[in-house]
Amino acid sequence: MAIDKDAIKEHIRGILVALGDNPDREGLRETPDRVARMYEEVFAGMNYTNDELAELYGKTFNEEDTICHMDDMVFVKDIDVFSYCEHHMALMYDMKVSVAYIPKDKVIGLSKIARIADMVAKRLQLQERIGADIAYVIQKATGSDDVAVIIEAHHSCMTARGIKKTGSKTVTTTLRGRFEADTKLQNRLLLMNK
Repeated sequence: MAIDKDAIKEHIRGILVALGDNPDREGLRETPDRVARMYEEVFAGMNYTNDELAELYGKTFNEEDTICHMDDMVFVKDIDVFSYCEHHMALMYDMKVSVAYIPKDKVIGLSKIARIADMVAKRLQLQERIGADIAYVIQKATGSDDVAVIIEAHHSCMTARGIKKTGSKTVTTTLRGRFEADTKLQNRLLLMNK
């Protein structure tokens, strides 16, 4: 599904009118086009399903000779992403995503993990769903059931409007496979994420 920039331009112009401003004044004349181009960029992940992302970024390397312990873990920490809350279309910022998985005969390129996190976040989202979507895509791309995603973020719907609690941060964890039940593995993951 392609993002309809013409429709966005039309609606942004209507929002400017609804706000009581003149969309034809110099400072706003190009705003609908700028917003449409920005939305095309920041919502690029909406053009793909999770399965398509797994296929797009699912390049793996067979490593059965080098991955020999069932508790070996790949952990990529503090991937910077941002997203927009689907409830208010408000920015989720200073977002750090950490992804862990236990390889099952193959590994995925480290940059692919960051690309998956970035594209999943570039949708109208909930932080909880971002974690679940990333876990799903990593599971599908790597063939491993054992995936964990930890996300920390500020939400402008809490910091800049409404309750205005500027220091608040939301932390979510998504645990799949052995990460769900193995307390030792969970503790190891949390120590690595400090």
